[in-house]
Amino acid sequence: VQLQASGGGLVQAGGSLRLSCAASGRTFSRSAMAWFRQAPGEEREFVAKISWGGFSPSYSDSVKGRFTISRHNANTMYLQMNSLKPEDTAVYYCAVEGPSGNYNYWGQGTLVTVSS
Repeated sequence: VQLQASGGGLVQAGGSLRLSCAASGRTFSRSAMAWFRQAPGEEREFVAKISWGGFSPSYSDSVKGRFTISRHNANTMYLQMNSLKPEDTAVYYCAVEGPSGNYNYWGQGTLVTVSS
C-alpha cells in the first residue's frame, strides 16, 4: 500500500493551496482518511478527517472555516486550504484509518510553506 501526498508549495499569507492524496495497493472503500501536519520542532497534529463515504468531515479548531476536506473516491482525498497563515507552515501527511481507529497507512508528506 502506498499513499502519495502532493500539492504543497510556497504561498503568501492569505493564499490558497489544494493538497491531494492518492492511495494505491488496495481499495479503502470502508476506511476514513485524514490529514495531519507537522511543523518544524513540533509534534504531528491532526488537521481534518473524512469518512469512507465522504460524510461527517471534522477539523481541528485551528483550520475550521478555512480548510475543506473532500473525497473523490475510495482512494483519493483532497484538502483545500484557503486564507493560509504562516502558522500553517508544515509538512502535511495523509493517512488511512484502520478498523481499530489507529492510522495504519501514511503518505510521505508534502511541504506547505506560507510566507508573511
